[in-house]
Amino acid sequence: MLTFFVQNVFNALQWGSFYSMIALGYCLVYGVLRLINFAHGDIFMTSCYIAFFVVAFLAAHFASLSGVPLFIITLVVTMALTSLLGIGIERIAYRPLRTKGANRLYVVITALMIGFILENGNLALLGASARSFPDILPKYVWNVGPVTITSLKVLVIVSAVVIFGLLQFIVQKTTLGMSMRAISYDKFAIPLMGIPVNTVITFTFGLGSALAAVAGILFGMSYPVMDPYMGMIIGWKAFIAAVVGGIGDIKGAFLGGFLLGFVEIFVTAFLPSSYKDLISFVILLVILTLKPTGFFGVAKSTKI
Repeated sequence: MLTFFVQNVFNALQWGSFYSMIALGYCLVYGVLRLINFAHGDIFMTSCYIAFFVVAFLAAHFASLSGVPLFIITLVVTMALTSLLGIGIERIAYRPLRTKGANRLYVVITALMIGFILENGNLALLGASARSFPDILPKYVWNVGPVTITSLKVLVIVSAVVIFGLLQFIVQKTTLGMSMRAISYDKFAIPLMGIPVNTVITFTFGLGSALAAVAGILFGMSYPVMDPYMGMIIGWKAFIAAVVGGIGDIKGAFLGGFLLGFVEIFVTAFLPSSYKDLISFVILLVILTLKPTGFFGVAKSTKI
């Protein structure tokens, strides 16, 4: 029984890491703009496909490239291209609405439409057939007593922790991070202080999309079956995890992702898998009923 429990803890840590990395992207954009970027899950999906084609290109032109060098190059290129995608979405879809002071409902509808465009654009260009993500890194298996741990599982968990640490550093210790926090506090007064608001927002979208790219590559390596709708469910769940943790707070998004991962894995471990989403969401609903702001969220008052 102890072995079963410990094995599922590692599974939950891996699954929660994906939710956390995606939830951090939601958290960044919401923290600066108070905007829920509902297309973020589909940016995650698109990054997985970008990585697929990057690996195919490198394999065709640099046949000797493999292992860690291949992984690093694929990671860097995919993060760069996905960042450009996020920046392009902000520039084309969100900025015109923001500069014209559009109602938030229109922004939400736009975010949903961007997600549908990414999904159905992928479907139109590449077809509905699922694709298999290529093996990039050699996989090692370690047996610690009766518990089995894979190198990929460790990489996913460590990546989530490192990303959280780097994000905390950027937001708390850098000038750009200070500007992001300032905009979230008072976006109308900030331009008067000489802070380039559009530059900070562009950086935020690029960084959030880069986080989705890391999650996309690691997810493709862990569960190597891709389809145009793979980002929809995991994106929504990561958003819910961010809300439960306290959206707008980095610690909340990070821990909320792991909470959802643990709930899902242990529900699946003890009950039929068909109950997973039902019980997971009921538990999260109860948490939000008891603490509507999430674990780390703080209720804010607005002067009328």
